[in-house]
Amino acid sequence: MRCRTGGCPTGVAFLVSMAAFLAVHSMEPALAQDVYPSQTVKIVVPVPPGSAPDFLARIFGAKLQNDWKQPFIVENRPGGSQNIGAEFVARAKPDGYTLLSAPPPPFSLNQHLFSGLRYDPTKFAAVTVMVSTPNVLIVRPDLGVNTIQDFIKLAKGKADGLVYGSTGTGSTLHLSAEMLKSKIGANFIHVPFKGTSEVLTDFLAGRLDFAFVNMLDAFPHLQAGKLKAIGMGSEKRDASFPDVPALQEIWPGFVTDSWFAIAAPPDTPLEIRTKLANGIREAFQEPEAARRLQELHATAVLSSPEEAQARMVTDSARWRDVIVNNNIKAE
Repeated sequence: MRCRTGGCPTGVAFLVSMAAFLAVHSMEPALAQDVYPSQTVKIVVPVPPGSAPDFLARIFGAKLQNDWKQPFIVENRPGGSQNIGAEFVARAKPDGYTLLSAPPPPFSLNQHLFSGLRYDPTKFAAVTVMVSTPNVLIVRPDLGVNTIQDFIKLAKGKADGLVYGSTGTGSTLHLSAEMLKSKIGANFIHVPFKGTSEVLTDFLAGRLDFAFVNMLDAFPHLQAGKLKAIGMGSEKRDASFPDVPALQEIWPGFVTDSWFAIAAPPDTPLEIRTKLANGIREAFQEPEAARRLQELHATAVLSSPEEAQARMVTDSARWRDVIVNNNIKAE
């Protein structure tokens, strides 16, 4: 409706001003509701309690709960090569109130292993990669093996195969053992478990001959002398274990590590993910948290959402080659 010269009639002007008032003030509750977080945040861990993703989630969850005055709870949903927990998060609302704390499989590996996934790993909205740690080759103390050369000799001479455990088909721990098998040309028997704590339980009970275990999980046991390390997956030797060679000293390019990331359901806004990434970074920079990571030999990464997404893509391509070259199929 156009007003003639001289201005709008009083009634029309009133309606226009009232419409503007209502438009502005009706937004106030919505803006208040949009302050993140305004309710409980659930951190889903697709492996059992006591594992690295669980441990790390509890560190930053406690810090953010204290800072942001909203509950941060950890919920363990193990099984299915981490697909059970991952699918749950992938199907959640993209509002930042359901997060996934996990190692590479549900982000970068499972799409190469499973044809019937009910979620798309490439669609997760990355928040941050928290830490990265090398995988360590450990053997039973009574196996009679002290060096890689000893291990190679024993593995080649055991026709029925050495028994090893991992956190499931397609985990970096499983893929590392398969890389080792192809290097040696020996038979191995793979026993998959739901989580690292179960692997270590069977290992310490003498039911496994060897395993690759992440340093974050292995370090306390190595320090206590309960595990024997004969090879490091890092690019160079660890200062705390100078007598243990890096595996690439024997096989150039044999580097294996695990990183632990936080991601949100597909289409979660970047603003929410950035706020979470910044909060998580601050949590791990706290003196006590930083000290605990140093003690466990975990390298803090604390990347931005964009950097975390790029790392997931790069790692996916790297491990895909191992999966294809070794004809690894999901069980």
